Amino acid sequence: ISICRDLPNIEVITFSVNGISDLEPLNQCQNLSELYLRKNNITSLNELFYLKKLPRLRVLWLSENPCCGSDPHRYRMTVLRNLPSLQKLDNQAVTEEELSQALVDGEEITAPPARRSVENGCLESTESSAAESTTESKRELMNFSLEETNKIREELGMKPVPRDKFSSFSPRETDCNRKKRNNVLNAILLLMKELDAEGLEIVQQTVGRRLQAFQKKELQEE
Repeated sequence: ISICRDLPNIEVITFSVNGISDLEPLNQCQNLSELYLRKNNITSLNELFYLKKLPRLRVLWLSENPCCGSDPHRYRMTVLRNLPSLQKLDNQAVTEEELSQALVDGEEITAPPARRSVENGCLESTESSAAESTTESKRELMNFSLEETNKIREELGMKPVPRDKFSSFSPRETDCNRKKRNNVLNAILLLMKELDAEGLEIVQQTVGRRLQAFQKKELQEE
């Protein structure tokens, strides 16, 4: 997630299911409009402090993080009190009535959370790791990652990734390696929005050479 410090013009970020706990790197992303952080390790709603000065943020998916707690009403009201410009929270449209109620039931966040020693990465809680080790959770991760990746590709005017292509990521890989690969893919797609025509041509040529090399290798193995 630290890469976001170098992407002030980024508009869509998807980091679902990645063990992320700190949102500070996002506070420079002034053009950010959509942020997907479902099922991470965000323990405190005080992390919203870093999102309060993002003027274009309209979509936030934060569900299934520890910060959501056991009271869904208080959680939603607190998010909306601090981010009143949201139009959709956790895939549910925000209403004018909710925004008014949030001023009463929500908690105002005025300071960032205390710093933690745990770094963002593949380290997650025991409970989270155990849950993701199940077949159902792995399938859910793939489906959700595919949905978010294709949303980014749509923003870039690219064709969606077919399900059979996306699921070609080897199931024998560790969860950490698979997440890193998905993150690299998403980061590349997002960075492409920063390139001009000349830059995109260079990327196209490089990708073409890489594909030819892979195809040649596959033919030799056969």
